[in-house]
Amino acid sequence: MENITNELNELNKKLLSMASHAETAVNRAIEALMTRNSELARQVKNDDSIIDQLEMEVDEQSITLLIKAPLAGDLRFVTASMKICQNLERVGDEAAKIAKSANRLSSAPPLQLDLELPQMATLALDMLKTSINAFVSRDSIVARALIPRDKEVDALNKRINKSLTEFMMQNPEAIPRALSLMIAIRSLERIADHAKNISEEVVFLCDAEDIRHSGTRTI
Repeated sequence: MENITNELNELNKKLLSMASHAETAVNRAIEALMTRNSELARQVKNDDSIIDQLEMEVDEQSITLLIKAPLAGDLRFVTASMKICQNLERVGDEAAKIAKSANRLSSAPPLQLDLELPQMATLALDMLKTSINAFVSRDSIVARALIPRDKEVDALNKRINKSLTEFMMQNPEAIPRALSLMIAIRSLERIADHAKNISEEVVFLCDAEDIRHSGTRTI
């Protein structure tokens, strides 16, 4: 029994490390996009490699623990960890996409267009941080409160894309730059989706309640 406890603790540590790297990657990617910093954008690739390695370690350890048939509460933790791990890996992928867009845009003239991009980036990053903190503190109340905020990101995503589409129609020469920005915006929207998914797993872990299909959900 003591051995399983130690392994569960080790799994928790790896998942927290993965979460930290995912948050750092998103932070760097957003800053690179906002400040047109190509060097910072390139650093995100290293974060993504670390996240991928941790994903494999978490999956391997989770499977080992499942074979040992842990108690119900521990079983929920292991299964939730596997799903949270999957979402964190995808967050790393989306951060890498933002960084690639940032790198492309850094050497091109900035778009003369006022967008709600800073608001969307701040909200998506805050959702990710909050979902991770809810997992760390095992706080299902915070996790539940986060879930509706995904609709705010969706609304921002639609408004920004509408503005960019209209801008491209009037400025065909800016289409490549606008498309690169659209890719980054889509990734921000996906990061918010993954933060929502993580929060749903926190609710499952804490309250033994599966709320994934109680509303619109994207995997």
